[in-house]
Amino acid sequence: MNSLELLLSGFQAALTPINLFWLVVGCLLGTLVGILPGLGPPATIAILLPLATGFDPATGLIMMAGIYYGAQYGGSTTAILLNIPGESASVVTCIDGYEMAKNGRAGPALGIAAIGSFVAGTIGVIGLTFLAPVVAGLAVNFGPPEYSALMVFALVLVIMLAGDSLLKGFIAMFGGLFLAVIGTDLFSGQQRFTDGRIELAGGIEFIALSVGVFAVGEVLVNIEKESNKQVFQVPSGIKNLLPSWGDLKKSRIPILQGSVVGFFIGILPGAGSTVASFVSYILAKRMSKTPEEFGTGSIEGVAAPEAANNSETGGAMIPLLTLGIPGSGTGAVLLGALVIYGLNPGPLLFTDHPDVVWPIIASMYLGNVALLVMNLPMVPLFAKLLKTPYKVMYPGILLISVVGVYSVNFAIFDVWLLVIFGLLGYVMKKLDIPPAPLVLAFVLEPIAENAIRQSFLLSNNSPLIYLERPISAVLVALTVLLLVSLSFGRSRDVRKQVVEIDD
Repeated sequence: MNSLELLLSGFQAALTPINLFWLVVGCLLGTLVGILPGLGPPATIAILLPLATGFDPATGLIMMAGIYYGAQYGGSTTAILLNIPGESASVVTCIDGYEMAKNGRAGPALGIAAIGSFVAGTIGVIGLTFLAPVVAGLAVNFGPPEYSALMVFALVLVIMLAGDSLLKGFIAMFGGLFLAVIGTDLFSGQQRFTDGRIELAGGIEFIALSVGVFAVGEVLVNIEKESNKQVFQVPSGIKNLLPSWGDLKKSRIPILQGSVVGFFIGILPGAGSTVASFVSYILAKRMSKTPEEFGTGSIEGVAAPEAANNSETGGAMIPLLTLGIPGSGTGAVLLGALVIYGLNPGPLLFTDHPDVVWPIIASMYLGNVALLVMNLPMVPLFAKLLKTPYKVMYPGILLISVVGVYSVNFAIFDVWLLVIFGLLGYVMKKLDIPPAPLVLAFVLEPIAENAIRQSFLLSNNSPLIYLERPISAVLVALTVLLLVSLSFGRSRDVRKQVVEIDD
């Protein structure tokens, strides 16, 4: 069967009443939680992950996908009305979106964000539909050496999420690797770092880790940043939210450009929607006939990053589904959801579980339509939600987190883990250590460890197997080059800063 036939079968599954219902629920929940200040897609999915664990894999993952791009949509509302990015990718939207709101054009800003997100999201899913099977077909020939080399390369790419500090990236990554080895060794059957506690024999609960680090940690940090920013009035009625014909004409090129840029940046592990938004904004400014308007309330400055932000979602699903490589914290949580359902993300996922993969892809088409229809009429309601006092909002999030984590295994021990990882997330935020590398490393470590051990079994414990096979040799070389470039690049920046200080 070709991609179109498989996609049609996916639509048949996604359009069943139960899947369609939970898709809409996921989109709505993702948008509602996504607009809360300080909480982005990783925290949103982590908070709501326990809700999806009781369904069959297709239904649960359709709901998770809805939460994913619902949260991406929601981030723009907070950015435009409050100048607070609901997620890191919405930082760019704040630049012109908030200025448009100050100029009395909050409605068109929110409208073009929704329209651009719909167009770009659809383009991203089309790319996913036709490129993912090709990548999976190429990767299906990977053996343990190739796969383990790929996982190590991905772990090094994780360091790219560390921002300005290479050391902090390594600290987060090795923290995630250590947490992942806690539990029972599958090869020897011996327990590792459990201190004899039976609760840790199966390893650390992923949901407790992700909700604690992303959600609870974010809430604790944001409690310290309470502000009374003005929420600009949003006009009621869909007509007042729709951009004018002139706005649409100015925005069509930035939306298309952002769609393409976002999709291809999304494919790159470690890049993410934040990079896509920044690159798309810069390109839109350079290509614009009126670049001087950027930063003063240009509708192009809202359309381009929002398009890239949502198109990145489709691109990011390609390495996640075909290679098992999450490109961001959000991808790591989704990868964890796949593992919870007993699915092994990778090239065989498309051949072994087409009944799960293609309904998810089909649901992304439907989800984009649902979000467009849902978001425009409900924007005034979302604006009122933003007026909720923090002292009411954040305790509710903490309560949902505790109940969600407890409901997975009905174990108080998991709640204590949530508290511990929440404090860890808070400390990491205060020290400016990025949490994404920790969670990504936690998810990738078991996959990498198993593949490495299988490789050494095949080669009688000889590491030369990685150099004897062309693909693994190339991946090893790329890993070394990436480490060297990261090290020298950061050291060069440090020397430059020292020179500037001396001057």
